[in-house]
Amino acid sequence: MLEIVEKTLLTAIGAASMTQQKAEEMVADLKERFNLTEEEGRRLKDKVKNAASERRKQMQEEAAKEVRDAAERMGLVTKTEMKKLEDRIAALEQCCKKDA
Repeated sequence: MLEIVEKTLLTAIGAASMTQQKAEEMVADLKERFNLTEEEGRRLKDKVKNAASERRKQMQEEAAKEVRDAAERMGLVTKTEMKKLEDRIAALEQCCKKDA
């Protein structure tokens, strides 16, 4: 029974990320509804928390990739690229000052 509850809950988390408070409320409800022990409830809560955290991490990575891709398509430069250009300009200015 616990296995079915876990699978159902973890599947739901895969579809949407939830806050820790909401996850704890759901686990408490399931614990009461299915008469789970404290240990079963704690394990279920840990699994829910880990699954939500992993999904949130995946979503952040996907969002960051989309932003990078969009910036590249628009021709925007990164901070690293800008810093390299600034360093090159500074080096060229130093070189020109020596020649003058």
